[in-house]
Amino acid sequence: MRIKPAEGRFLRLAVVLLVAASGGIEATSFLGLGHVFAGVMTSNLALLGMAAGRGEPLDVTAALLALGGFGAGTALAAWYTRASETSATHWPRRVMVVLAAEAVLLALGASVWGFTGGRPGEAVRDVLQCGAALAMGAQSAAMVAAGKAAAPTTYLTGTLAAYIVKGIGTGSPGLWVPLRFAALVAGAALCAVMLDKARPWALLPSVVLVMCALAVAYLPEAHPPSAAGHSA
Repeated sequence: MRIKPAEGRFLRLAVVLLVAASGGIEATSFLGLGHVFAGVMTSNLALLGMAAGRGEPLDVTAALLALGGFGAGTALAAWYTRASETSATHWPRRVMVVLAAEAVLLALGASVWGFTGGRPGEAVRDVLQCGAALAMGAQSAAMVAAGKAAAPTTYLTGTLAAYIVKGIGTGSPGLWVPLRFAALVAGAALCAVMLDKARPWALLPSVVLVMCALAVAYLPEAHPPSAAGHSA
């Protein structure tokens, strides 16, 4: 089955928007919460190891909350989407539900963050840290459940390696992978600036980006291609 170019653009753009949201969440998590990442668990484990090896203090609670939240989010989303049938032209309905739930969770976190002026107390900070990691875990599992119609949005090291080997290495690099990296940087930069200049609103961009990704990903389903647009 051949995907119409418009369909591919919709889904790729949705992935780029989710990557930008992830960048924003990572910046807010690291700079505004517990100096750990919400979606990059390899880095959190490395931070724990380096702190232990050098005898430096590290908020172990924040790291453990991030690890636990990410694991719980991944497990819940994987359980919910395990019966989904993947498609090359759109994301399964249950994947969309998971992403909608992520948007709601992030919106709740953004509301709490804003209510505290962007400076939550220790207990609230821990809840926000766990919630951000849970959202990132759910998003990661949702992209896995979406199959070939999606791509990683919370961890891009493997994406970079594959792009170098299969893209640059073969002389046929595409543009969508660099766009994902640019989106990650842009999302992180935007939220870092907002933490400095408009701290109570720093979580809002990630909420908006996830909602925009949902809207864009819904377009192929709302306007399905005609039978003539596919070939067996």
